[in-house]
Amino acid sequence: MSSLAHAKRVVIKLGTGVLTSGIGDLDTDQINTLCKQVIELRSRGIEVVLVSSGAIGLGMGKLNLEERPENLAQLQACASVGQSILINTWQNGFDPHGTTVAQILLTREDLRSRNRHNAIFNTVECLLKSGAIPIVNENDSVSAAEIKFGDNDTLSALVASVVSADMLLILSNIPGLIDRRGSGDVIHKVETITPDIEAMADGTTEATSVGGMTSKITAAKIACRAGCEVVIGSGKDELFFAKLLSKKAIGTHFLANPEPIMPHKRWIAIQDSTDGTLTVNDSTAESIVQSNSNLLIADITNTDGNFSKNSIVSICKNNGSIIAQGQVELNSLAVKNNPLKDKVLVHRDNLVLM
Repeated sequence: MSSLAHAKRVVIKLGTGVLTSGIGDLDTDQINTLCKQVIELRSRGIEVVLVSSGAIGLGMGKLNLEERPENLAQLQACASVGQSILINTWQNGFDPHGTTVAQILLTREDLRSRNRHNAIFNTVECLLKSGAIPIVNENDSVSAAEIKFGDNDTLSALVASVVSADMLLILSNIPGLIDRRGSGDVIHKVETITPDIEAMADGTTEATSVGGMTSKITAAKIACRAGCEVVIGSGKDELFFAKLLSKKAIGTHFLANPEPIMPHKRWIAIQDSTDGTLTVNDSTAESIVQSNSNLLIADITNTDGNFSKNSIVSICKNNGSIIAQGQVELNSLAVKNNPLKDKVLVHRDNLVLM
């Protein structure tokens, strides 16, 4: 099992349950402790990016709401109220250490655009070189999709992929993945996320939280695929980082994919929706999977969707199973009408196996 001590860059996701003592009440003592731990990691040469939950919960407290609203406008209002409180509290926690924090608010749309994806990477690189600590959160006040379907576990995995982190730490108020079908103990090591592992996950009943273990497993799959190790554990354990640094078994450690996606392809891999579908026969599918070959117009048996040049599309077998995602070099109309059937439609450098 790898050690945190060997990591060069880590993303630490902190759940609402770690940062608050109740609806609307930030646990400043806990945040101050976490700040000290982050500074200790940095003293060891480890770059740290934080993904911090808590804005909606803080807004709920300020607006005197006891339950998480279902109304979109109320959720956005809570996020708007809580976000400034959250980032100011983090800055207060790092002030004694002479460290500046930087707020980065993201939506899914920011990760769907290649230009914005690259801009996020460049911004984080600049902040880390300047000695600041990037603190990322979903831009819940404007992003309807993120509030309704998103969660910061998934966001943290996407951030870890974008910034090429070595390790993602997902910290909440639970000690790790529990073996609910066996001993009832924490599973300390997961080499591959199988259906049995996924079946052990469950949701959350916390009033201010979203996702639970289900979203954490999903996040682990995203990050591990990008070559990033993942540890899920308790943010309430003041010795959590020390135990990781000393290679003690703590939390649940998910091993990274031994053949991670190359950095320049990660933008394609993290897209959760595509603009169209290209269907290929079994022999072409095997050639793509086994030989990493280009996809030609002649290889296409069916086209679905109206996509433009440079769009991301799904590549499927005749039975509908998705084998890859890729960036097309022609729009859908040109694919259907192009007489040059040997023309490359998706270059292997812009194709990611799923």
